[in-house]
Amino acid sequence: MARKQIGFQRTRIFLLVILLTHTFSAVGDGSSPTLQSGPGKVALLELYTSQGCSSCPPADRWMSGLERNPGLWKQFVPVAFHVDYWDYIGWRDPFSRHAFSLRQRRYAKEGGIRVVYTPAMLISGKEWRNWALGAEPRAEAASAGVLTVRHANEKLLVSYVPAIQPRAKLFADIALLGFGLVSDVTAGENRGRKLVNDFTVLKLERATLRRGHESFETTVNDFDLNVNAKRFALAVWVHQSGSQKPLQAVGGWYR
Repeated sequence: MARKQIGFQRTRIFLLVILLTHTFSAVGDGSSPTLQSGPGKVALLELYTSQGCSSCPPADRWMSGLERNPGLWKQFVPVAFHVDYWDYIGWRDPFSRHAFSLRQRRYAKEGGIRVVYTPAMLISGKEWRNWALGAEPRAEAASAGVLTVRHANEKLLVSYVPAIQPRAKLFADIALLGFGLVSDVTAGENRGRKLVNDFTVLKLERATLRRGHESFETTVNDFDLNVNAKRFALAVWVHQSGSQKPLQAVGGWYR
């Protein structure tokens, strides 16, 4: 009987390990997390915003509220790109990058969004306006493959096992996100306001995924946390050459 009980316990442990490795996880020692999606689609939720735009604070607050949403990291990964085309009116957004403006314009060329504007929201590479109606961000009900990010020896190791073999070269976009970023705006449309930004893309790297034995892989240098933020997170997504539309995404708290 004792041997049967031991065997039963081992079987339970084995099944538990299998379950954990096939669902979203953020495990590690707290400073070196491993992030892993499940095989189902995780939506990349992109906000294009600016501290120089008076219409943007409501969208920023809505996105900040996702920090308390149970679907965070499991069903969707939010990222806020601060564009620079509002900087000319008197307030330079400290988090704006011209590359983020170009990213939004490329979506317009690809057909993911009709026109370039702020605040603009995209989910899985497609324009999404229902956030303003209180809708919940949801991913497509589809198998997308497993995306894993590991932190080791000051490197980020990205591995992707696709559900369907890609027809073009694969890339991984790796973003460092900042939370609790406070700005006292002294000019422009939001003059006199104290703005708080979360899920803000502070740094963005792109790397080619190379075919390995069973997966597509790449390695990039770890991020320097040289920004005064209350908290940091990682967001990683995969896309094919010639398209920004994400195939799979993963995210989680970072260091």
